[in-house]
Amino acid sequence: MKYKGWELHNFDSANLYRAYQYSLIKNEIKGKILEVGPGNCIYIKKYMKVSSLITFIEPTQKYYQLLKKKFSKNKKVVVKKNFKTFKKKTFDTIIYLDVLEHIKNDKKELNEAYKLLKKNGSMIICVPAFQFLYSMYDKKIGHYRRYSKSDFVKLLQECRINNFKVRYFDFIGFCLILLSKLFNKESLKNFSLKIKLWNFLIPISICFDVLLMRHFFGKSLLVKIKKK
Repeated sequence: MKYKGWELHNFDSANLYRAYQYSLIKNEIKGKILEVGPGNCIYIKKYMKVSSLITFIEPTQKYYQLLKKKFSKNKKVVVKKNFKTFKKKTFDTIIYLDVLEHIKNDKKELNEAYKLLKKNGSMIICVPAFQFLYSMYDKKIGHYRRYSKSDFVKLLQECRINNFKVRYFDFIGFCLILLSKLFNKESLKNFSLKIKLWNFLIPISICFDVLLMRHFFGKSLLVKIKKK
């Protein structure tokens, strides 16, 4: 399925969620940064505070053209469509935020990205969690899969990546998706309102994640890889 990105503006406007997501990854972001599938580049200002060179790989033609135009005069930002022109061990930080689930061959993608990571560099990956939560929404926007901890650990082991941390986050998001499935309310009607409700409840998610649930449940799975 060709990705169209119709849902991006709703998630990008979820300010509480985005602030929470960034708080979980900010300490690993440094040096030369590569983000794959950045969409609207919502974290660009934050990246610029810690990096002198930011590279975006955007395979979707629509967003590739938008980014090329947006950053055409910015010498700190490079926009590409794929990995082909990069040498091995180029980047200090590589970021995939809700992107890997859109890629059919995730193993090949991880292997190619890992080769571009410098020694002591970090790879940050955020993906939707739990295949049993797979919904009409996932199918509509071109998700091939959702991931459990065990799924991702197996994938990393197949890629011979050994130094990593994996955790769930966003307990409230998990509950809202589960309730939608249990009560057959997976309709995309009033989608923007549902996103606003979820975003409003993020502070409760943070409390549950910190106190109890990050090891067991969450709407998303966060993976941090350190290359030794």
